[in-house]
Amino acid sequence: MLKPEIRKIVTFEEETFIEGYKSADTPLRLFAVAAVITNPWAGHYVEDLKPEIQAYGPVLGKLLTDKIVKLAGGAENIQAYGKAAVVGLNGEIEHASGLIHTLCFGNFYREALSASSYLSFTNIRGGANSPIMVPLMDKDDVGRRSHYLTIQFSIADAPRDDEVVIVLGGATGGRPHHRIGDRYQDLKDLGRDLENPAAV
Repeated sequence: MLKPEIRKIVTFEEETFIEGYKSADTPLRLFAVAAVITNPWAGHYVEDLKPEIQAYGPVLGKLLTDKIVKLAGGAENIQAYGKAAVVGLNGEIEHASGLIHTLCFGNFYREALSASSYLSFTNIRGGANSPIMVPLMDKDDVGRRSHYLTIQFSIADAPRDDEVVIVLGGATGGRPHHRIGDRYQDLKDLGRDLENPAAV
């Protein structure tokens, strides 16, 4: 049976108390959980990625979801979410994409939060200590700009050339002191509607 070979699990967390020289009414917590796994396709071209995607997705989805929910202190504490993958230098961007862009993976997180929006994402290739960027958005409202956040961290020894780093990220709220409005106000100001924002 196919299953991911996990070398390590890495967690990241930060808590912001002051932003823009002003104390936050509620400190903002950002957190992420990453699995460093062997890339099953590294070093050669593979036409059919589906067997590994379907086998790895549920294992990684459940593992990382369980860990990030625990890190957050409960699913109810996660308001914004996202995902990312970094494939090592002997892999393709398609490998990073394949392991996170599948409902076999993402639905574990989405269902745990009773979320309705899609998981924002990045998928890149890089070496050890590459910046890992996890974009976040509101778990239920894609137009809520206050929750457009990005988590950034790195892992000193990952990914190795034949590895992939698979990541889930979350936040307990939006940016402290957010004041740029939202997509809906922009549409109203422009006289556009949600169904046809570009007026084409």
